[in-house]
Amino acid sequence: MWKTSIVAVLLGTSLLASAQQRPAQQVVQWQLQVMRDGQQIDAFEGTTTVGQARTDTHHKMVQHNVGCKDQPAGSIDLARTLTVSPLQADTNEVTMSIEAQETFEENAARQTDTGCKLPPQPRQVSATHPGLKVPTGQWASWTIVDKDPNLVYRVRAGVESSMN
Repeated sequence: MWKTSIVAVLLGTSLLASAQQRPAQQVVQWQLQVMRDGQQIDAFEGTTTVGQARTDTHHKMVQHNVGCKDQPAGSIDLARTLTVSPLQADTNEVTMSIEAQETFEENAARQTDTGCKLPPQPRQVSATHPGLKVPTGQWASWTIVDKDPNLVYRVRAGVESSMN
């Protein structure tokens, strides 16, 4: 009987010690700004546990006047879907995986041969950053499209207690 008690005490002590050695999962608080030609056009934010992912979609319906009579055309859904996943985090830096799917309009206004308005063409872009390193409390930038338009994501993140 006493041998069983000693084994139980040793096993319990061993389990307690290993539980104390394992750090709790870090929770990351993050913000992401979408910048188009230097102007913020959208923003996302969240709190996500390291190793988990969060997906958000924002929609913006647009309609343009087209043709020589400047009549309204059909609507276009400019959707932006982001999946943000903190991979590693400590008090100095967060490493994040970001997947983006964007539908946006080209900058250039177009016309027919006779000078009538055409709507801007929608453009779709998919991009993945497998490990954006974000220093705690600072903004890190990731360029999605270089020009026409310039599209940049600015990201700030930190372990939940260090962002306050």
